[in-house]
Amino acid sequence: MAKPSIALTESFASKATISEDIPKEYLNRLLKFLERVGISGDVPDHCNTEDFYSNIIGGFLKPLAILRGRVTCLVSVKPAVTNTFGGFHGGAIASVAEAVAFATARTVLVEDKELFLGELSISYLSSAPKNAEVIVDGSVVRSGRNVTVVEQEFKLKKTGNLVYTARATFFHMPVSKL
Repeated sequence: MAKPSIALTESFASKATISEDIPKEYLNRLLKFLERVGISGDVPDHCNTEDFYSNIIGGFLKPLAILRGRVTCLVSVKPAVTNTFGGFHGGAIASVAEAVAFATARTVLVEDKELFLGELSISYLSSAPKNAEVIVDGSVVRSGRNVTVVEQEFKLKKTGNLVYTARATFFHMPVSKL
């Protein structure tokens, strides 16, 4: 990697290395994009607190139904959880998926075992726009001695269109002895 071929603006990390083989027109577009989405921006002091992100997500998530092996919640796509394109931010979707999956897994565990999230996969099929309401329906697919698997569907409340799917695998701690 070569030394930066353009001067980086103050908002970007001054130690960034930029390859000289990237055409300048593409590089300028990339830097403008990164600046627009807030890369290397400062985190406001009021946001730099413990569980700040969890509190945001929890504030937009409301339970609708809790059954054995199934949890349904409503999430409101407010501006705080949207991306620069006006849709539900992927990180916020992942946080909602994790929270609902944990709650769903807890409905089938008899013992008070600790859960460890071993895998979370999400398919982003479409986008939920700002101010939309999304129904998140989680259901346990399998639960054994050591593992619980939860699947989720995210559907727009207004149309019923499927916008995201998720699958979470939880490991029970401590692991059962064989």
